[in-house]
Amino acid sequence: MTLAPAVARPAGVPPTTPGRTSSAPPSAGPRTTLSAALPTGLRVLAAHAPAAPLAELRLVIPYARTEPGLTAAQELLAACLGTGSRERTRQDVADRAADLGAEFSTVVTAESLILSVSVLAPGLPGALDLLADLLLRPRYEEGEVAIAQRRAAAAPRAPAPRVRLRRAALAHGFGPHPLSCGSGGTAPLLDVVSLVPDDLLDLHARAVVPGGSSLVVLAGEEPDSVLRLVGERLAPWSGGPSGLTLPPFARPVPRPGPVELTEPGTGTSGDGRGDAFGGQSLVLTVGPGVPTADPLHAPFHVAQLLLGGYASARLARQVRDRLGLAYDVSAGLRENGAGSWLEIACAGAPGGAGRIAAEITRCLRDLAEHGPSRAEVDRARAYAAGFTRFALATRAEEASALAGFAAAGLEPDWLDGYRDRLAAVTPEQVAEAAARHLAPDRAVVATYEPVPPAHTGPHAPDSAPAVPHDQKGAHP
Repeated sequence: MTLAPAVARPAGVPPTTPGRTSSAPPSAGPRTTLSAALPTGLRVLAAHAPAAPLAELRLVIPYARTEPGLTAAQELLAACLGTGSRERTRQDVADRAADLGAEFSTVVTAESLILSVSVLAPGLPGALDLLADLLLRPRYEEGEVAIAQRRAAAAPRAPAPRVRLRRAALAHGFGPHPLSCGSGGTAPLLDVVSLVPDDLLDLHARAVVPGGSSLVVLAGEEPDSVLRLVGERLAPWSGGPSGLTLPPFARPVPRPGPVELTEPGTGTSGDGRGDAFGGQSLVLTVGPGVPTADPLHAPFHVAQLLLGGYASARLARQVRDRLGLAYDVSAGLRENGAGSWLEIACAGAPGGAGRIAAEITRCLRDLAEHGPSRAEVDRARAYAAGFTRFALATRAEEASALAGFAAAGLEPDWLDGYRDRLAAVTPEQVAEAAARHLAPDRAVVATYEPVPPAHTGPHAPDSAPAVPHDQKGAHP
C-alpha cells in the first residue's frame, strides 16, 4: 500500500480516493444497493455495477488525531499498514495483489483512514481474503518501520504557514479543538523515531477495527452475494469502536473577528513548496456553512460557487484578474465530524494580505446585501451540475463518492436527488442564503505576512512567531 495525501472535498461532493480508472463509465441511473450492519459493527454497502470489469472497495476507518500521545504511532501505522502480515512479506503481498489484478492504496484524512482496493472482477474474493489478512494478522517488521521513520525524518516537521493560519482561524472561530491545535498535525520527530513495531501492533489492535467503520463494495456481483462474501471473509475481524472520532466544535457557528499572524519567513512550507517569504502572504476566512445533508444546502452551495467556487467567480475576477493581488483564490465548504464552515483562501505576494482581506470583505458584503444576478445563478448551477457528473466519471470515483455518502449518513442515491434540487434553486433563494451566511461581520478573517529573514539590526522583527492578538494561551 502507498500513503497518499488527503483530497479536499468540494461542497456537495464527497472525497475521492486513488484507484485504478475503470474503462467503462458508471451508469447514469440509480444503482441497486443493499446495506447491512455485521455483528462486529462494520457497516457494509454493496452497490451493483453490471458487467463492470473492476470491483472497487473502500474501507473507511475512524482515525482522527484526537489524542496527542497517539499522533506519532498513527503517522507510522498509516505509512506501514499493508506492508505485510504474519503470513506474508511485502513482496508476498505485492505478488498476490498482482496475481489478482489488484491495486491497494491508503489515504489519511482529518478523521479517517481509508483503504482503497481496485481489483479485476473475478479477483474480488481473493482481494477480500488479502484485505482480511492485512487487517486480522498485521506484521510491522523492524525494517519497514525503520524505512518509514527515515522518510519521516527527511520530511519537514514544522507545520506550514497555511496550516498554522487555519488552526488559528479555527481556534478563534470555534474554540479549542483537535483541528485547531498541534495534536492534529505532524508528530514530533523524537516521538516518531522512538517507536517500535509493538507500539504499532498495539495501536492496530485499538484503531484498525470494524466497530464504527464502513465498507463500500461496487461490483458486478449481485449485492446480496457481495454482502454474504464480505460477511464470510471479515467475520473474524473484531474490536472497536476506537473512539478516534472528531468531537463537534464547541460553537455551531464561528465567532467572527480578525486574526493576524506575522513571523519570519522560512522559505518553504511543510509540503516542500515555497510558502513564506519569497513565497506568499495568505488570507483565510472562516464563516458559517450549511451542512451537505441540510435541505437548504443547495442555495448555499450556489452562493458559494458564484462567490469563489470556480475560475470566473466573483472573487477570482476581482482579486486575481482585475487587481492582480492574488494568484490562488478559492471558496468552498469544509465539512467533517467537527462541523461545517465556509472557507475562503487566497495567496499573493508578500505585503498584500491586508488589501486582499479588504477585497474579500467587500465581495462578501456586496453579495450578502445585494444578492446575485440571474445570470450568475444560472452559471453556478450549470457548473455544479456538470462538476457532479465529472467527479463521478469513473467507477473508482463513484465508489469513493458512495463511501463519502455512507460516512456522512446520506443515502446512496443522494446525488441524483441533489441534481434536481440544484435545478430548482432560484436567484431569490441564493440571495437569501447569501444574506444569512456570507455577511463579512459573521466571519473570521485571518491574515499571514512573512517577514524577510534578511532583516537584521535594531529594527529587525522579533524572530519568534507572533501569537494572534486574540489567541493568547491558545494553540495556533
